[in-house]
Amino acid sequence: MFRMPRRAMLAGLLATPALPRARPALAQEGWQPTRPVQLIAGFAPGGGSDIIARTIAEACAPLFPQPLVVVNRPGAGGALAADFVARAAPDGHTLLLAGGSESTSIPAHREVPYDPKSSFRAVIRLTRNGHFICVRGKGGRFSDMRQVMAAAKAEPGRITHGSAGAGTLSHSLFLLLERRAGVEFLHVPYTGGGPVAQALLSGEIDLGVQASDELGGLAASGDIVPIALASAERSPAWPEVPTLRELGWDVQADNQKGWIGPAGLTDAMVTYHHDRFREGMKAPAWTRFMERIREVDGYASGPDFQRAMDTLLDDIRGALRRS
Repeated sequence: MFRMPRRAMLAGLLATPALPRARPALAQEGWQPTRPVQLIAGFAPGGGSDIIARTIAEACAPLFPQPLVVVNRPGAGGALAADFVARAAPDGHTLLLAGGSESTSIPAHREVPYDPKSSFRAVIRLTRNGHFICVRGKGGRFSDMRQVMAAAKAEPGRITHGSAGAGTLSHSLFLLLERRAGVEFLHVPYTGGGPVAQALLSGEIDLGVQASDELGGLAASGDIVPIALASAERSPAWPEVPTLRELGWDVQADNQKGWIGPAGLTDAMVTYHHDRFREGMKAPAWTRFMERIREVDGYASGPDFQRAMDTLLDDIRGALRRS
């Protein structure tokens, strides 16, 4: 699950920057929504997914003839919301904020009532949030990833790592690393990134996964040290942290967020939503939000977004089969 610091969260909820009245003309012929569009978020109000949904809805509001209504359906790591949208009428009036654990990790670990590859049609990716492997900074045992891997080989199943919960992306990231490197860690599940950070600070675990926006003051103070990033390239916000690929282990496990709908969406519906959400990603409400969370443009087209989700899901399924 994508998360953000409390200050950025409140700013996203409370700030209402004015949008310019003039907008580039977007094609109006063909399909258009005839009633409010439901934007389903699979996590509770105030969380990172909810903030993303509400911020892009605010940015895009002038571009739609009908209201964009964010509806929270939390539970089962986003799987309840995914099932709801998979069963919704494919009429263009219901979209899911997807791309995280409900799309790329949970279906690899357990049965879900939807097929993440065939039950949906992807529209657009909005964000791509990196996952960092972190260690305790002050008094910690490790200072870099090569030390960690050497210890994992010398002590199979003894080096502990915390995750945001069984089946989540932060859990699967280490499964992928185990398969790539031929090592074994001990998984300790928690209920989110916050408890993982606290466990690192107290010395309960050796390693933990934190999203880029969760590092904040703990990393700035040196209490938590990011030592590797599970992305294709380094983060502009933390350029000194190498990727796992650079270190010799090809592991990518980004937490993506974007809109998908039921499988039967027509080309006209997908194009209509894609073009307006892409235009909204240029609006001040969205660009200021991205600056606050120190992320770059995460855009991908619907087909590219689907391929990225499918690739990660297949990767995790393969790791589980070999474990």
